[in-house]
Amino acid sequence: MNKQLGMLELDELAKLARQGEVETVIVGFTDHYGRLMGKRFDAEMFVQDIAEHGAHACDYLLTVDMEMDPVPGYKFANWELGYGDFHLVPDMKTLRRASWLDKTALVICDVKDEKTHDLVAVAPRSILRRQVDGARKMNFQAFAATELEHYLFRTSYRDAAQRGYRDLEPAGWYLEDYHILQGTRTESFHALARRHLKHSGVPVETSKGEWGNGQHELNVRYAEALDMGDRHVIFKQCLKEIAEAAGMSLTFMAKPDAGQAGSSCHIHFSLWRDGANAFPGNQQLGRAKVSDAFRWFLGGWITRVPDLMVFYAPTVNSYKRYVDASWAPTRLAWSYDNRTAGFRVVGEGSSLRIECRIAGADANPYLALAACLASGLDGIANRIEPPALFVGDVYAARNLPRVPYTLAQATDAFERSEFAKRVLGAEVHEHYAHFYRTEVAAFDKAVTDWERRRYFERI
Repeated sequence: MNKQLGMLELDELAKLARQGEVETVIVGFTDHYGRLMGKRFDAEMFVQDIAEHGAHACDYLLTVDMEMDPVPGYKFANWELGYGDFHLVPDMKTLRRASWLDKTALVICDVKDEKTHDLVAVAPRSILRRQVDGARKMNFQAFAATELEHYLFRTSYRDAAQRGYRDLEPAGWYLEDYHILQGTRTESFHALARRHLKHSGVPVETSKGEWGNGQHELNVRYAEALDMGDRHVIFKQCLKEIAEAAGMSLTFMAKPDAGQAGSSCHIHFSLWRDGANAFPGNQQLGRAKVSDAFRWFLGGWITRVPDLMVFYAPTVNSYKRYVDASWAPTRLAWSYDNRTAGFRVVGEGSSLRIECRIAGADANPYLALAACLASGLDGIANRIEPPALFVGDVYAARNLPRVPYTLAQATDAFERSEFAKRVLGAEVHEHYAHFYRTEVAAFDKAVTDWERRRYFERI
């Protein structure tokens, strides 16, 4: 199998470091929000020491809020325990050039306990690893692709912040879904993104305009689930940093503007066994010929959405995206090649897969993919049948179960869920229930522009 362009072996990195072609190695992992955290190392220091022994970071990073303030109430790390270190262990299979940065390489780490050397259970990558291991025990390989949408602005991040993120100049001025002309206007940015991703071990398929002013989608090649999670994290970091260098900005908010389409993270999933897609079969299910594995995976995935909705829609803003007739799904149903359904079955034969359209662009990919896999595997283990195939406009079907309306509602369901507690483990379940409850509380205490406009004079 040919090595992916941009991926590095340690001896290659050592040679590049000696030649002065790589001077810096980013050693990173994601926090709960999906932000890349870590350190930059001198490349020769990384080769000589960090590659083998790893690095350290403060364990408070898995207990902070968006403002980096330590949040009380976590058992994993707190002031009473002194906020010690955890161990960042480079997964050398992820070592690659960061082509968009000068003379830089990047590696994704697993987060491990300093004393036991076990994976830290509450770290997002650990949670996905556990589900991938569960699939492997059932003799499956899990493959996924995450389709990310974003809004691009000609306003820099610094200027956007100074303006309070208001009155930003979008990169496009009319809905540009599939428009080549409007896409050409941002091609200097997106061509650079495609090129740098390709040369950084993240193979690119396409980019296109989307259904919002300045909204775009750039798709990367599907991969095994853990690899896809890594690609997703690197994708976001790359695009943000290219925008920063260009004096522009972009956002992966699920709903940056009430009057524009939301940004999604459509997740395509399939299970493979013995080198072949395990989803095709001889059973007719709608237009598709499927296997038991497909049928039960779909059944489990749909059934368990309410239990793990917080992993697909992790912020208060996430739920503003679920608007009827907006291309975002509002009800739980499956259909064949129907973009009004939360679950869209696409492909046939070896390409047969399930597309879940529920997750927003703000989702942490490790957590979202873990939710997909845990739910589908539970469906197979318990032979959960999917609901009947839906034909027609799902938005108009008021009898179908709806996705939660708010993060508070989704967090309540997550806290009550015995399924979530079982598949995640009690420690992880409690940790993330506290995380999402804290996020809800932060919003409940905030005074918003909407409130000022509505009440300042007229109340």
